[in-house]
Amino acid sequence: MSIKANWSYPTAIRFGAGRISEIADACKTAGISKPLLVTDRGLASMEITTKTLDLLEAAGLGRAMFSDVDPNPNEKNAEAGVKAYREGGHDGVIAFGGGSGLDLGKLVAFMAGQTRPLWDFEDIGDWWTRADADAIAPIVAVPTTAGTGSEVGRASVITNSETQQKKIIFHPKFLPTVVICDPELTVGMPGFITAGTGLDAFAHCVEAFCSPHYHPMSQGIALEGMRLVKDYLPRAFAVGTDLEARAHMMSAAMMGATAFQKGLGAIHALSHPIGAMYHTHHGTTNAVCMPAVLQFNKPAITDVIGQAAKYLDIAGGFDGFCGFVDDLNASLGIPKNLTAMGIENPDVDRIVAGALIDPSTGGNPIEMTQENTTKLLMACI
Repeated sequence: MSIKANWSYPTAIRFGAGRISEIADACKTAGISKPLLVTDRGLASMEITTKTLDLLEAAGLGRAMFSDVDPNPNEKNAEAGVKAYREGGHDGVIAFGGGSGLDLGKLVAFMAGQTRPLWDFEDIGDWWTRADADAIAPIVAVPTTAGTGSEVGRASVITNSETQQKKIIFHPKFLPTVVICDPELTVGMPGFITAGTGLDAFAHCVEAFCSPHYHPMSQGIALEGMRLVKDYLPRAFAVGTDLEARAHMMSAAMMGATAFQKGLGAIHALSHPIGAMYHTHHGTTNAVCMPAVLQFNKPAITDVIGQAAKYLDIAGGFDGFCGFVDDLNASLGIPKNLTAMGIENPDVDRIVAGALIDPSTGGNPIEMTQENTTKLLMACI
């Protein structure tokens, strides 16, 4: 099956196999003549990255890369990236990779022209208005996984290495000018990354769908995103070269990130401090926490999850949906709990404190308190 399309929601998206060949034209569209490609260490020497750099060099756009990016990027990575950007005289960023490369790349483009410190732009109230919007560099985003959806997001998740807290840095101009979604770039993903990133997309859709806030467009997008994950993640996991499955999972990732404008919830509220403290893979952590969070929210989401189950052709309403989630996790090799993930004797008080101040708590359908969040965390251990 050949899938090709040009979309303009929520931004300009060039979708289809082989479209990385358009990277130079995408830079031209974004007004970038000397890009800095930002990616993570693992991708830096991979063929998909070197081929992209070849394309840029052949088009006269240089061959500059910054890859000092941790799996959970932090302010030190950001500082080094901004230094590389400024010293190289760049005029835009190609954010290339999974969530870490995309988030750090967007942040470098944002911070390169700012004079205030990074944490002044945390997603609190109207703090984003502190930024000099005219100094934000243009961004071309190229996802190489199918999970976070950061390529269509207006924020970056950055770990404060001193406090071990994940912070959300927000600005409307974080949204890339052009996105290239080429499923061929995801073919080489290992199975555990395919599973973890795919279930991150699923968590985004589930939490957005369950959030009590009003956003019918997000509701519809979240529901169809869940269906794409249900139908195609097992295929992508089983046969990594299945381009149809890879393409649909890239769509599901973007849909999840678009949908969670409606809100997230307790899954992400827990996974953010856990990831910051124990350096776990974000999507896998979401998957581990999801079954307990579904039960935690059951009094408020039985009907809405029942509707989702009906659309997804899952028998048994809420209980059937939860059974599906358990079976999907097991089939993809997801650990059953945080202990099985390698987190022994976690600092419960610190995780709960981090969860309660995380912005995701505001979208949870049941109010999170010290007492019930502690019980929820214990159910994940």
